[in-house]
Amino acid sequence: MAAIRFTDHPAPRDSAASPGPAEASIPASQPASPGPAAEARVTPMMAQYLGIKAQHPDALLFYRMGDFYELFLDDAVVAASVLGIVLTRRGKHEGEDIPMCGVPIDRSDDYLHTLIARGHTVAVCEQTEDPAEARKRGGKSVVRRAVVRIVTPGTITEERLLEPGRANLLAALARVRADEAGAVFGVAAVDISTGSFTVAEVPEAGLAAHLARIEPREIVVPDALADEPALRAVLAEAPGAVTRVAREAADPVAAERRIAEWYGVATLDGFGSFTRAELAAAATALGYIARTQIDARPTLQPPARAERGLTVEIDASTRANLEMTRTLAGERQGSLLHAVDATVTPAGSRLLAWRLAGPLTDPARIAARLDAVDFAAADRRRRAEIRGILKRAPDMARALSRLALGRGGPRDLAALRDGLIAAAALASRLLEEPALPAELAEAAAAAGRIDAGLGAMLGAALADDLPLLARDGGFIRAGHDLALDEARELRDDTRRVVAALQARYISHTEVRTLKIKHNNFLGFYIEVTAQVGETWRVPPHNALFIHRQTMAGAMRFSTTELAELESRIATAADRALAIEKALFEGLLAAVAAEADAIRAAGEALAAIDVAFGLGEVAETRGWVRPTVDGSLAFRIVAGRHPVVEAALKGKGVDFVANGCDLSGTEGPARHRATGGRIAVVTGPNMAGKSTFLRQNALIAILAQAGAFVPAAEAHIGVVDRLFSRVGAADDLARGRSTFMVEMVETAAILNQATGRSLVILDEIGRGTATFDGLSIAWAAMEHLHDRNKSRGLFATHFHELTQLGKKLPRLTNLTMRVTDWQGDVVFLHEVVAGAADRSYGIQVAKLAGLPASAVERARTILAELEKGARSSPVERLLGDLPLFAHLDAQTPPPPASSPPPTPPSPPAADALRDALAGIDPDELTPKAALEALYALKRAAAVA
Repeated sequence: MAAIRFTDHPAPRDSAASPGPAEASIPASQPASPGPAAEARVTPMMAQYLGIKAQHPDALLFYRMGDFYELFLDDAVVAASVLGIVLTRRGKHEGEDIPMCGVPIDRSDDYLHTLIARGHTVAVCEQTEDPAEARKRGGKSVVRRAVVRIVTPGTITEERLLEPGRANLLAALARVRADEAGAVFGVAAVDISTGSFTVAEVPEAGLAAHLARIEPREIVVPDALADEPALRAVLAEAPGAVTRVAREAADPVAAERRIAEWYGVATLDGFGSFTRAELAAAATALGYIARTQIDARPTLQPPARAERGLTVEIDASTRANLEMTRTLAGERQGSLLHAVDATVTPAGSRLLAWRLAGPLTDPARIAARLDAVDFAAADRRRRAEIRGILKRAPDMARALSRLALGRGGPRDLAALRDGLIAAAALASRLLEEPALPAELAEAAAAAGRIDAGLGAMLGAALADDLPLLARDGGFIRAGHDLALDEARELRDDTRRVVAALQARYISHTEVRTLKIKHNNFLGFYIEVTAQVGETWRVPPHNALFIHRQTMAGAMRFSTTELAELESRIATAADRALAIEKALFEGLLAAVAAEADAIRAAGEALAAIDVAFGLGEVAETRGWVRPTVDGSLAFRIVAGRHPVVEAALKGKGVDFVANGCDLSGTEGPARHRATGGRIAVVTGPNMAGKSTFLRQNALIAILAQAGAFVPAAEAHIGVVDRLFSRVGAADDLARGRSTFMVEMVETAAILNQATGRSLVILDEIGRGTATFDGLSIAWAAMEHLHDRNKSRGLFATHFHELTQLGKKLPRLTNLTMRVTDWQGDVVFLHEVVAGAADRSYGIQVAKLAGLPASAVERARTILAELEKGARSSPVERLLGDLPLFAHLDAQTPPPPASSPPPTPPSPPAADALRDALAGIDPDELTPKAALEALYALKRAAAVA
């Protein structure tokens, strides 16, 4: 949609002024001026624009002009293309037309959202003085302007730019050591939309997994660090945009002082103990926030240290494969989070996502969460009552942050009012319960700790219908302030006079579309269509109507009478607005005094929402409470895939439940019989192998996140690391084929999995030649069994691997039940003990629509191939090859003996070669080819 263009700006907006502090002249690095003549062609306004733009060369400059943000030159070309708005040209710069486009201020959030989503940074340049002040300095003075904030993906706070149920994290990285032991990184994660602030120290090997867990929208990296190949590879795969900052931003020496200055404290001892890497990352984050927010200062909680080992370690590829919070296509719908999110508040949805992204490893903390869900699920009526109160609670954390930054308005105050009322009601209701679980009791106490008077004050002061911005007025309830009521009465009476004047002008001109309007720049003005306006600019109309501004499709005028009326109105209207603004500031001060308590109440509501949302899921879907302890158990009875089950329910289809037992035993590492069990899962494609593998991993995630699980019974010994190698994908941008990606992910599993890990492997080795792939899958399974001792599920089409159960004591075979009905395969989706006798690949190919001739030809070829004995090499390996003999031996293995000399070919073999040489495949009919094949087999038998 094309934005309305100003075609006749008043003089103050087109004139020059001495630049203010943020309006420095163009730096010397800019192209040299071509001479006095060229300089004369640069208007005062463009000189100001170019000076401000030079300070922000990497950002699109939103330059405020009246009711629009304008963009010029290259910025205009880029923005017009991204936003789909009209690119126009106006005036000259260095002999060339000046490209320009603009967006209305009242719709700027929508345009900002699009630009930020496309990876652009936007510098917002506002008018910092009233145009009337510019006029006092002379006819050629331009309104002072300055950049008031830089909008980046990780620093947005506007409600319309944020996803309600997703944290908007800014991550900052710092490194303090890189030696033979490996690099150590500090990672600071800040959400200025809620005030949360955490820091962690992460080894280089775990950096990618950590970033995948927190899912930052933007990652700030010191310039020199970003160029290192190892980190560049991590950042290429990490979520979020990458922003480079100067090296000194991460200086660990000055980091502690910078953090202390931000919080106004002499020492950080009261915040806890931090490593040098964590302090450097925190200082980098705060420095970047200060630079982008200019004079605004968000209210951030003191940094909290995230200890390693408290949550399950899950690498980026596993998160993607299991679609924990996003699908492979990047959508929330279809993910585990979407399937289990029954929360009713944005803060609750964000907390649930955080818990799923970082399942706990402490059985006691998991049990506390499960107690809360158990309580919520037990009573449907109570749950409905609590959830009904929660639905009335807006997003207090984000409203509080906007108010602290000076970007909030009356509606944010109303959000706090409604949230505090809901918090008080929830606290009162829950604390009535005689056997309230500890987690809910703690949350209820925090929700009730806020001063009840603040909610009452906001309720008494705020009107029912509220404007977006305080400057619009009308948000204080009538009767709340006597002086305000008096000013409003005078103002409103005068407005009736304006309406009467408009009616008189309509009668006089017979222009029914005439309107008298008002804005902060022009004041009151008369607006008519462009066609009418053109007639008013010539006698006799121009004696009465004074032209003020030309718009696309409209013109604006004034009269002496209207100007005098405006002067009378201004006194009453300005007085009323001034009183409202003063009352607004008073309410802000009251809110600021209770900011910590408000934030704690918001967090408490989120925790209650998560517990009762998971309770709703558990009770309505028949999920059960899992047992989670420190054993090596992994026993699921009648488990279901939470996402697939939800999708099938919508179609009226029941999910086929399947059990899984990977329970292991503990003991000295030297005993091979200890450790978790590995199940080899065979069966045809489309039978449900991948679903079965994923559902068990997702059940473990849900259980350790503190949720009930889709099963009849579940006993899970704490999983410390979760690995999943599922599906096929390439990474061509980094020069990796599908098979290479598969091997990289498999290598990570074999190098990192422990006896407490859960490993999900699907079709290892299928991306290369048959015997290469079988060998790799075989070796990987042995390694998991003897070295990692992990609990695992291993889906494969290599039926030879099912024979490994004869030698690996903790390996079991599972298969997907199918039946062959009149030549067609029927999938039963049941998992049973045993091994598949075949893969039913031809039947699946037939279902996929392969031509009948190709299907029949495949059957013929398969029959011939199956005549060969395929088990004999497997039996030989099982009998002769010691497992890990090359690793367990104390001395190096003896050198391999020289291969025996190749015996000379017998005469029959020569005859076989002669027969092959005499065949021209391109000339054979299908029947002749078959006959030739039989002849060759006979010759081979003789050989």
